[in-house]
Amino acid sequence: MIRDLWRHRELIKRFTRREIEGRYKGTSLGILWSFFSPLLLLGVYTLVFGVVFHAKWPESRTGSLAEFALTLFCGLIVFNIFQECISSASVLILRNPNYVKKVVFPLEIFSFSLVGSALFHALLSLTVLVGAILLVNHQLSWTLIWVPVIVAPLIMLVLGLSWMLSSLGVFFRDVQQFIVIFLAALIFATPIFYSPASLSLQARHLMLLNPLAVVIEELRKAMLWGETPAWGPLGAWLGVGAVVMLV
Repeated sequence: MIRDLWRHRELIKRFTRREIEGRYKGTSLGILWSFFSPLLLLGVYTLVFGVVFHAKWPESRTGSLAEFALTLFCGLIVFNIFQECISSASVLILRNPNYVKKVVFPLEIFSFSLVGSALFHALLSLTVLVGAILLVNHQLSWTLIWVPVIVAPLIMLVLGLSWMLSSLGVFFRDVQQFIVIFLAALIFATPIFYSPASLSLQARHLMLLNPLAVVIEELRKAMLWGETPAWGPLGAWLGVGAVVMLV
């Protein structure tokens, strides 16, 4: 797998760039939407959950609305990586029929480019988040170095799921409709707008079965609260991600 990835690296770069540019083709602001979209969503969610519903995080140091927004933004970044990859996975092969029917082409590259595009947008959002942390807290924690390690299980998982869903989508066109419903439910089943500490002990144990929940919580610890990751859950999901890729 790694050898194929290296051999097709130029193709992957080209298709990743096409994926990114195609998303904003014809728009006036172009790539700037990568900054504005998450910020606008963050503003809406902060207003609804932070101001209207008065949601709080027990781990919060100050309890301010600014810290609530930063905590919320961490969750949105992780969920957007998953959503961007999974929502498009089932049509990856369907929207590129010429590469299947007319030439011999490594179809797994489509998933690599999709994940690469999602990571590009996540990196832009993380840049905004780091700037906001500096603005609010006036310092960054050294635990930021763990961010790539924390996100690694998620990358492996979405890559494996993308391969599976793109294959299934060729034969079962209903997969895309199921994914839309699944993602709508998942955003509320993941601790993006609330803290797992607000749930019962049994619900918190069940939350560990959600890879997004684990990644989001560990990302918040590393970026906002200066804590090292919990290696047990991360290691378990790293193993699961590897298995999903191989399957």
